[in-house]
Amino acid sequence: MHKVSIKPQWTISDATGHNLAPRLLELLAEVQSHGSLSGSCKKTGASYRHAWSLIRQGEEQLGMSLLNMERGKGSTLTPLAEKLVWAGHRIAARLTPMLETLASELEGEIGRVMATSNEVLRVHASHGFAVEKMIEKLALSGTRVERKYVGSVEAVASLHAGACEIAGFHIPQGEFEELAFKHYAKWLKPKESRIIHVATRRQGFMVASGNPHKIYEVQDLTRKGIRFVNRQPSSGTRFLLECFLKKAQINPADINGYEQAEFTHAAVAAFVASGMADVGFGVETPARRFKLEFLPLATERYFLLCNQSDLDKPHLQSVLKILNSDEFQFAVNQLPGYTAAHCGQVATIPEAFPDTGLSKKY
Repeated sequence: MHKVSIKPQWTISDATGHNLAPRLLELLAEVQSHGSLSGSCKKTGASYRHAWSLIRQGEEQLGMSLLNMERGKGSTLTPLAEKLVWAGHRIAARLTPMLETLASELEGEIGRVMATSNEVLRVHASHGFAVEKMIEKLALSGTRVERKYVGSVEAVASLHAGACEIAGFHIPQGEFEELAFKHYAKWLKPKESRIIHVATRRQGFMVASGNPHKIYEVQDLTRKGIRFVNRQPSSGTRFLLECFLKKAQINPADINGYEQAEFTHAAVAAFVASGMADVGFGVETPARRFKLEFLPLATERYFLLCNQSDLDKPHLQSVLKILNSDEFQFAVNQLPGYTAAHCGQVATIPEAFPDTGLSKKY
């Protein structure tokens, strides 16, 4: 199977039209991670001399310094360098899922010409971290996968319309479970829909380290001066937030930045970490990766939805084999906020949602 890869790359041009070297931006990002230029050199494979040459060239092009050097204290980024690094993080977080979707579509087109078999597993799901790992494992096993990263509503609607074999969606546990079930119910099929458990994960507020604005509950989002970043309307995460707002009788219009939307949890975390917002709402994994503080508000279950008639097909059996493997479950358990609870178990809708009255008709 041939793999298509598309990577985002960006740069800045100076007044003479010369671009900042992409290697410099990579170098600065590693300085941020490792706290020293020497550590950055080890990670990128650049010589210390070459790294300094790139730094000096970039400073000359930009007309400002990029590194603060103190003997015995390593290297720190200047405010300008910090902005450059966070711009790169935001670009990657926002564009990578879209580029991966496009790459998967191109793989499918090329694969249909080259392959002897037309069998392909179509996966429509939000850009979740456990789903990413599942797709990686499927690719390694030789399974042809066409993935499309979409919101949970779009995913289950796609399955209902026959546009995919697997749809990823998530439903909170506790007080909002039945409300969330109703949100997806019209796309579920009595007798035919099957639920595959993947993981439980925590959703909550992402804020700067130390929580400088003292944000603890949804009412705090309406305070003057607080800047919020949201998810897109079709996402299950935005629906969960709306449940909290309705319970607290909060008008979304009173939240500064409510319509500022990002398409992934990682993009929300990068937006907050770059200082462009004070708080976002999403899962714990990207918050920890960007060194943000995470304040949990809900635990939810992430599922794959499929049809009973597809369960015995080879590609679905490959999915179940991966989900039930110790290796995959260990990897999921290493994700901050995730647990591989009941991973790989298949259930009918009444079995998966025994506490919802609506499940009885399924």
